[in-house]
Amino acid sequence: MTEPLFEKLALIGIGLIGSSIALNAKASGLARHVAITTRRKETLAKAEALGLGDSYHLEAAEAVKDADFVILCVPVGVCGAITREIAPHLNAGAIVSDVGSVKAAVIGQMAPHLPQGVQFVPAHPLAGTEHSGPEAGFPELFRNRWCILTPLAETDPEAVERVKAFWEAMGANVEAMTAEHHDLVLAIVSHVPHLIAYNIVGTAADLEEVTQSEVVKFSASGFRDFTRIAASDPTMWRDVFLTNRDAVLEMLARFSEDLASLQRAIRWGDGDALFDLFTRTRAIRRNIIEAGQDTAQPNFGREPGSETKPQG
Repeated sequence: MTEPLFEKLALIGIGLIGSSIALNAKASGLARHVAITTRRKETLAKAEALGLGDSYHLEAAEAVKDADFVILCVPVGVCGAITREIAPHLNAGAIVSDVGSVKAAVIGQMAPHLPQGVQFVPAHPLAGTEHSGPEAGFPELFRNRWCILTPLAETDPEAVERVKAFWEAMGANVEAMTAEHHDLVLAIVSHVPHLIAYNIVGTAADLEEVTQSEVVKFSASGFRDFTRIAASDPTMWRDVFLTNRDAVLEMLARFSEDLASLQRAIRWGDGDALFDLFTRTRAIRRNIIEAGQDTAQPNFGREPGSETKPQG
């Protein structure tokens, strides 16, 4: 067995992402000791019953003692408060990271609290399902998915390489970029699609001419897939939209302009414009399949009755 990448890994939060990291760290020996912390006793008890870690703590400050790698697996809105809480207890030379899908705001919240000598390597694994909780995790979650790192200019390159090696050991592809570019990219490939899904499902729920029982009974595949996205964790997504406000609003403005053009094409019977758009979008779909980020199998490769759909 090879030597672990880290002596002690502290996971703050043990939902879908945290539990999937824990399962990988244990199975692959990526850390000699995995400390798990969450504020809810019931959640911590579930994590312990599942054997996700080596030690279990209700206090984050206790979990990070002597840890050489700390990952915040919590909603982006609380990253600053948690960093302030654990900062006095971090070892010099420790690496601190996160898994939030917004980076500039998280860096702004966390960086001011981190003591000198602690290396900060923000990260975002583009993987997930609509399920949450410690029982939702599975080791294959990150396999052939992307994890984006957004290190600060002053971050030690060796710390970045260690975090990269950690994610690669869990099967992820790793790429680095600036936090600002990350937030713009994710606004269009993840955040705005989620917002649209929430809105479409909400619109269906509010219709007076169509009952909710009919919406459920006659759901076509497109609406069903929107509901999978719209079933995602509400706390996490509330914080995402509030913290990535500028990029989301910019992408929404562009989307609104394109939607207005589409409305005009339908109103004036411009079949050529519709056909050209649908042809271009089919090419994007083919490119995603060729890149190995989805499957061409019917029903997205899901077995009948399956409720899991990858997300960013």
